[in-house]
Amino acid sequence: MAAAAGAEGARTGTGSGSSTSTSTGSPTVCLIVLGMAGSGKTTFVQRLTGHLHIKGCPPYLINLDPAVHEIPVPANIDIRDTVNYKEVMKQYGLGPNGGIVTALNLFATRFDQVMKFIEKRQQDCRYVLIDTPGQIEVFTWSASGTIITEALASTFATVIVYVMDTSRSTSPVTFMSNMLYACSILYKTRLPFIVVMNKVDIVSHTFAVEWMTDFESFQDALNQETSFASNLTRSMSLVLDEFYSTLRVVGVSAVEGTGMDDFLQQVAEAVVEYDLEYRPYYLKMKQHLADKEVRNREEQLERLRRDMGDIAMDSDHQSPAADREDVVEAGPSGLILSRGAGDELQEEVDSDTDDLDHQIRNCRCWFTPKTDTRCWSNSAGQAAALKRKNG
Repeated sequence: MAAAAGAEGARTGTGSGSSTSTSTGSPTVCLIVLGMAGSGKTTFVQRLTGHLHIKGCPPYLINLDPAVHEIPVPANIDIRDTVNYKEVMKQYGLGPNGGIVTALNLFATRFDQVMKFIEKRQQDCRYVLIDTPGQIEVFTWSASGTIITEALASTFATVIVYVMDTSRSTSPVTFMSNMLYACSILYKTRLPFIVVMNKVDIVSHTFAVEWMTDFESFQDALNQETSFASNLTRSMSLVLDEFYSTLRVVGVSAVEGTGMDDFLQQVAEAVVEYDLEYRPYYLKMKQHLADKEVRNREEQLERLRRDMGDIAMDSDHQSPAADREDVVEAGPSGLILSRGAGDELQEEVDSDTDDLDHQIRNCRCWFTPKTDTRCWSNSAGQAAALKRKNG
């Protein structure tokens, strides 16, 4: 993480005390970019980064893909600077997906440091772009993905950006599969959601928008499908009809750069939705966790007091305090100071063996190097040693 911080400072110019961008005064917006493998997530992040630089609002870029060989734009924070993906696979004996999950888990344990870096730059960078691994399930359904998402959403306005390959969604069955996945992510993250239909330079996204707004049009397209999955798709289309009504959709081309202004407009609307509906929920959840932690600490402290009180009561029953002027008051420190010395005064000597064991516990002994005889630190110990010698 220290290497990531150093790279971040070198790339952004924070070390010289100057910034390449001016403060916009707007709240920081975190855009978590998700999507199937090959949908164009990283290319979209690259194009969006260039577009924001042209507008004079450079973003803060975070790469969470530990298996990528190289990224087209320099990242402010790169998981590869913190976790070695190949070493994780070697040490834990994991495959590619298991290595990515483990690398994300290790990175999530230090994500509080990432939050501090973002907070330091929030006056200069309005947008924070988070590029996730190519395997969407690695981030979406893992514990590390949930930790990272909730950490960002509890502090900054956070929007989920789902990138979809429009050219591969011309089939109604494939389109429905993408929409089902988008719906599951929406209800899992409970954050503002934008569907980015990428690669409109190959196939226009107008057919998808028509399917989402006109139920009959989608049914007509399904009638041309003869596969078994078409029957399931027909049933699921009725369920997703309400999901479509509140969904934000924008068509972009990561290669040509078209649709970026429309996307930023959708982001602005999503931020308003976050402030009205989602921020109170996350603030309430954050306060609930803080209150729960305080209650747990109080319960642990109360148990400690109760346990220490029981020990003090037992100590009072065993040692008559009235017979000793130097007794220490009952309590944790009193128990520590009086233990050993007080017991030695009140303990009766029943046999030679008991007396010897007691003295061994409370006296220091050692062997002289030449005579190999045992030496004691008090006269009682010498008497005990003499008894043992005489048999």
